[in-house]
Amino acid sequence: MTRVSFASLPLLVVLLTGSPSVLATEGSVGRPITGQIVYSNAGIIPPEPGWVMSMTSIYYDGELSSKKAAPVRGEVGAGLKMKVSYTMTNITRIWDTGKGPWNFASAVGLPLQYTDAEADFTGPRGNSVGETDYATQFADALITPIAAGYHFSATDHIALSLPIYVPTGAYDKDRLANAGQNTYTFMPTMAYTHLLGNGGELSLLGAFEFYTKNDATDYQNGSIVRLDGLWTYGLGNGWAAGVVGGVIKQMTDDDGPTADQLNGFRGHSAGLGPYLGWSGKFADAQASVNARWVPEFDSVNRPEGDGISVNLTLAFF
Repeated sequence: MTRVSFASLPLLVVLLTGSPSVLATEGSVGRPITGQIVYSNAGIIPPEPGWVMSMTSIYYDGELSSKKAAPVRGEVGAGLKMKVSYTMTNITRIWDTGKGPWNFASAVGLPLQYTDAEADFTGPRGNSVGETDYATQFADALITPIAAGYHFSATDHIALSLPIYVPTGAYDKDRLANAGQNTYTFMPTMAYTHLLGNGGELSLLGAFEFYTKNDATDYQNGSIVRLDGLWTYGLGNGWAAGVVGGVIKQMTDDDGPTADQLNGFRGHSAGLGPYLGWSGKFADAQASVNARWVPEFDSVNRPEGDGISVNLTLAFF
């Protein structure tokens, strides 16, 4: 098989950026935000060794129905609303693996998050008591020990990885606004990219999420499966526009005293929206900038809202 040349490919951006760490499934969201996980050329690990540095900022504004009960900080709350601004700085090392169809990489992501959360709880006299909380904190780090990419041809590529969230972020079981989850999350991931002749692409990314138990609240999040897709059409001069969307589906019930009161609180959501990106040369680096807006719909036991993100990536080979 002929080795794929990096020069024949558009910029391979945002390798292994992971997903926003908002509130846990315990807070009815989970780590992923709908349609925000897939990235341009998600199935491609570059054949040339080097470094890829990226920064992704995601803003999410969503809420549950005021009448919908949800597990929050080990209690049953209602009227959950949240605004989250999440910025992930990600560093990826592309390893020198020589000629051949396989390439490998490792990555680490360090996130900073602003959270503004609001929920209602039942007071000691049975009345509804509203609480609000906000904070800017470091969120859980994202580590990808190894990712393996295979080039079927110059147009078709696949990547396999196991990103892991580690509980390094700020967490207090008595707070509404927590950037950390107090859980490990293991996310076996597979991505596929087909490069189109017009300078666009079709990329698909699927993953499972398995959470460890939150011992502080005796809450076990259910496992999640997610699928995101990105289609773009090349406009010339490095520009591309298209559509991005995703589906999140909880496969198993949550477990614990609070989850039992809510019949397992299994949820799902979907979202679809526009995407715009540019890639080209900047100084000595390959550069990429892109943005997306993904409105959610068909949300059950998850907040429904809008996710907006902007990404900047620089690749040094």
